[in-house]
Amino acid sequence: MAGIDCNQTHQNGKRILVIGSGGREHALAWKIAQSPLCRELYVAPGNAGTSRWNIPYKANDFDGLIRFAREKAVDLTIVGPEDPLSLGIVDVFTAAGLKIFGPTKETAQLESSKAFAKGIMEQAGVPTARYQTFTEMAAAKKYINEVGAPIVLKADGLAAGKGVIVAQQLEEAIAGLEKLMGGSFGSAGEKVVIEEYLEGQEVSLLCFCDGQTAVPMVAVQDHKRALDGDCGLNTGGMGTYSPPPFWTKDLEQEVIDRIALPTLKVMRARGTPFKGVLFLGLMITKQGPKVLEYNVRFGDPETQVVMMLLKSDLLPILEACIEGSLCQQKIEWYTEAALCVIMASRGYPGSYETGIPIVLPELTAENQVIFHAGTALKETGLVSSGGRVLGVTVREKSLVKARESAYNIIKRIEFPNAHYRTDIGLKGLRS
Repeated sequence: MAGIDCNQTHQNGKRILVIGSGGREHALAWKIAQSPLCRELYVAPGNAGTSRWNIPYKANDFDGLIRFAREKAVDLTIVGPEDPLSLGIVDVFTAAGLKIFGPTKETAQLESSKAFAKGIMEQAGVPTARYQTFTEMAAAKKYINEVGAPIVLKADGLAAGKGVIVAQQLEEAIAGLEKLMGGSFGSAGEKVVIEEYLEGQEVSLLCFCDGQTAVPMVAVQDHKRALDGDCGLNTGGMGTYSPPPFWTKDLEQEVIDRIALPTLKVMRARGTPFKGVLFLGLMITKQGPKVLEYNVRFGDPETQVVMMLLKSDLLPILEACIEGSLCQQKIEWYTEAALCVIMASRGYPGSYETGIPIVLPELTAENQVIFHAGTALKETGLVSSGGRVLGVTVREKSLVKARESAYNIIKRIEFPNAHYRTDIGLKGLRS
């Protein structure tokens, strides 16, 4: 039943709406459902893992979502995916007098346009890779031939985490450019950003932001490539773990002082203060941290690990971001390790089959959750409905133990021909 009570004893609590259908949204709903401030929870449209809270509205159905939020007197809406944010869902909800967590359409350009993001980095003096922007393929090819490989090519627009090509060879770079600008990514590839290749440890730092203050979450290391050893195609993410062994409080403070706060300052000066989650994709180089990209929402699958490590109630933090009182929030984290392994359909991130029957083991420990992503409930039971299907997530005393627990759970999942990496978190043990 949609809108089931989160806490039967807290009838004066809030009605919360989460928008999206992936593993990130399941993780957010799982965390919010534990809040003593949550009275009723809705997820639009959700997946099989959020079925008791699901309502039949797609993430981009702004009219339907506003109608529902008014009808149910929703107190707070939380947006998961980047697409509705880039289309202005926050502006539309705010104009309708509804409280919503996330950045406006204008500020969401930090993710929806790589060229816009690079311009903000320049204005803010944020350390990042040297780059050029192109709208003509011939000029872009000439530039690639001049600077050589390795080199990084990025579709300017949204491409579900798959619009980045890291080319080690010149031929690979030219083929990648032809793919990006040749129509494979639609309008997202009409403009490309070509960047200097950076070396180092890649890490994600998500920050709660209220326009003025940036409060970091736990640092997370993602595994973007499809295959073990960081081989294969780029994906939306095959797994994450936290904390990375090289991450320190001093490094975190450097990122906040040199990257997050200058970015917020520039956005404020433009008259478009950033409120929401500022996701910093970073490369820790020999020269220090440099920004690979901004995202403007909770990451996926980073959120699965972040929510598992968040000890504090999420709802007061999100409301403080909206109200501009984030500096008054005390946020507590578990000091343990967390790890998420993505189980995908065979063929992902290319073409893949759906409708594969899945049988899950029952997990009772509060530190073990199988978050759903591309899943659906049919009369016959649980089936796959997307590329990334499940996120097996655990919190343990150590990363070694977290890896062991997660892969033991995977052995108990019946998911024929499932594809997953067997090395999630190993780089954290080698560092």
